Amino acid sequence: MDNQKPLLPVNSDFVFRLIFGDQRNVDILAEFLKCVLDIPNDEYDRLTIIDPHIKKEFEEDKYGILDVKLHTKSGSIVHIEIQLRVRSDLTSRTIYSQSKLVTEQMSSGKDWNIIKRVITIIITEDIFIPEDDKYHHQFRYRTKDGLEFTDLTEINCLDLNKLPSDDDSTDLWYWMKFIKSDDEEVMDVLATRSPQMKKAVGVLKELSADERTRMLYEKRQMAEWDFNSRVREAKIEIAKKLLAMNLPVEQIVIATDLTKEEVEKLRDADN
Repeated sequence: MDNQKPLLPVNSDFVFRLIFGDQRNVDILAEFLKCVLDIPNDEYDRLTIIDPHIKKEFEEDKYGILDVKLHTKSGSIVHIEIQLRVRSDLTSRTIYSQSKLVTEQMSSGKDWNIIKRVITIIITEDIFIPEDDKYHHQFRYRTKDGLEFTDLTEINCLDLNKLPSDDDSTDLWYWMKFIKSDDEEVMDVLATRSPQMKKAVGVLKELSADERTRMLYEKRQMAEWDFNSRVREAKIEIAKKLLAMNLPVEQIVIATDLTKEEVEKLRDADN
């Protein structure tokens, strides 16, 4: 009887962090970044993971913020974050997080010129940039006609749901497929792509077979589901109060992030 456990999902921030946020796997991280960023190759000669520990943004955050932060050879900061769901505040939150990585570099008596480049990579399961079918978008400070003001900040958005089913002959497609898939046969095919991909698949299989890792993953999932459930319940209560005040459904949708159908169902249930 085959008791082999299914593969853990790489698109979980917990699993992604264990693979890409481990200094022992820095070669895997470098190969992934080379597919996303257009920085010189020698920048990958020395990648250093910053703050490898889980930290909580708020006291009530029971499952912590799991992202990957690193320094390149020249000191540039790269921040990678997985977001399965695209919330309405994700754009503002991304700008805030990136701005903090810029301002944290300054302290009293230091020169403005010490600021190093900050690059953010947001990987989403939901579609983040709906305007076209591209699964990789890069944003910088530029004029409408393409004149660049500075490259000190950059945001890369990777939409997993836009990934075409057939490969497009880019290395990025294969890494996106690795992050998106949890099928062992697909992983075995991907493992033939490169030594780094083979190592990444091997690390994933080791993590998936480890009982303690699975327990921590499941515990984190439960905590996240509980948190999301409490947030949803709070939104429903707010929606009910706004309905009682006879606010238009459209305004309640904006205020609560519930769908129009959900708000209408609450309204009809009270009538």
